[in-house]
This record gives sequence, structure tokens and C-alpha cells, in this order.
Amino acid sequence: MKVLIVEDDTKIAAFLKKGLEEEYFCVDICDNGEDAIYLSGMNAYDVIILDIMIKGLQGDQVCQKLREQKIAIPIIMLSAKSTISDKVSLLNLGADDYLTKPFSFDELLARIHVQLRKHDHKEVLLSVGDLILNPLTKTVTRGSEAIALTAKEYVLLEYLMRHKNAIIEERLLEEQIFSMEQSIQSNILNVYMYRLRTKIDKNFELKLIKTYRNQGYTISDATL
Repeated sequence: MKVLIVEDDTKIAAFLKKGLEEEYFCVDICDNGEDAIYLSGMNAYDVIILDIMIKGLQGDQVCQKLREQKIAIPIIMLSAKSTISDKVSLLNLGADDYLTKPFSFDELLARIHVQLRKHDHKEVLLSVGDLILNPLTKTVTRGSEAIALTAKEYVLLEYLMRHKNAIIEERLLEEQIFSMEQSIQSNILNVYMYRLRTKIDKNFELKLIKTYRNQGYTISDATL
């Protein structure tokens, strides 16, 4: 699952990014309203965490413009303002939730999960053959065996399983694993795919993860 954090306080942004990545989210960060609108139109985010006081366009303006553009991604607003009128105003602009600073990370995480449940499909079990991934509990099993994955391995596997039987280009997979500010080493995707294969396929006769030379990767229970 992919989250956009729009926050110009670098310490808060880094804190949220670290916490969400530990919860198996893929996280992008920007610090201004214009970039927030651009990125929201270009990426299929599951949730946007939007601070109201940011550079350029303010958070309430960003929220309004996203809704005017028919972008329906759930938006959780962050603000030091706590009056009822402030909250009502933002909700009327199209925000899905409102969290007053300071807040606990656990509360933010709970509110994110509420939005994911409201917006349907994300918590349906994913399966490829006897491989099962539960997006709600972040657990993976194959047959009767529980499989422990790192956060990035989990994000990679979830993306593959949501697009099972399709050949996914390396570039798209790299975008799922790494946030925009990270530099990507040329062979890093191969490293993660090797680790994932070792955990998913090594002890099983049927290999699910497949490589298509110069095309990309797929996950499928079809035999070649």
C-alpha cells in the first residue's frame, strides 16, 4: 500500500515515513502543495496525509483542488488548529479525516486503517496458488508455512500479487519499493527478487515468481 505524506517539517515527515515503512507501507514525501497535486494525479496512492500549513498552496487548497479534479484518494488532514469550525470546514472541502497536532503515531495508523476499510477492496485476501497474503494483518503463508518478510519484500510481493499473471516492468517494481528521494542502485531490484524467491519458492516444487528477460517479472501458478 502506498502513502503520500505532504509535510514541510522535515522531522515530522521523517518520523512518519519511518513509522509507516515499518508497518509495510511504501511512502512518498513532498513539502509543498503544487507537488502534492502533481504526485496525486500521477500515482495510485491509497492514502494522503496532508498538513494544512505547507509551502505554496496550503493544505486546504490542495484538498479542494484534488476533489475538483475528481481524485478520490482518502485524505487525512493534519493541523494545529482544533476548533470545531476548522474541522467542519476541512471536511466540507472533501477531507476524509482530521487529526490535531500533536498526535500519536498509533492514532494516525488507526485512522489510516479506517480509511482503507472504508475504501473497500484493499483488505481482501490475495492468493496465487497456495500462496496467501492478508493485507490487513500483513501476514503471508504458503501452504501451512508462515513466511516472514521484510517491509520492502512485503511491498514488492503485494504489488506482484495484485497484478498476478501480468508481466510487470522493473521500473514499476522499483517505484513500489523505493520512495522518490532514494537513489536506486542498478541491481537492487534483482537483490530483492532473489530474497523474495528464496522465501517464497525455494522449498516448493512449483515456482511462482517468474522472470521474463528484458520484460520484467510476474507471479503466477501457471506452469511454463
